[in-house]
Amino acid sequence: MLQDSKAFSGFSVDDIPRAKEFYTKTLGLDVGEEHGMLQLRTGSGNTVLVYPKDNHVPAEYTVLNFPVEDIEETARALTALGVTFERYNEAQDELGINRGGGPLIAWFKDPAGNVLSILQDQD
Repeated sequence: MLQDSKAFSGFSVDDIPRAKEFYTKTLGLDVGEEHGMLQLRTGSGNTVLVYPKDNHVPAEYTVLNFPVEDIEETARALTALGVTFERYNEAQDELGINRGGGPLIAWFKDPAGNVLSILQDQD
């Protein structure tokens, strides 16, 4: 029934202007705004809806993953822009990159506290 639907994902934030500034200026995404909501346009052509919620509670799981070619370079660049990487385990290196198996991944939060990640496949 829905196999041809152009589905998209979304998550809430507590401050749309602050989120827009973070997603455009810090992460460099193409961000549209309509009806008080943001549309994050990713490199794959997907759109992610970011909507305001008065009683917003940050997601305790990763809501958005950004595949990157060079995770170390990207982590350094984001750190220089003021991004702080989360620390969850001992398998993370000094940049915050988890090297404990699976893809290389580092987690950080948006201004609303939602968890995002950068990740790189190990080829």
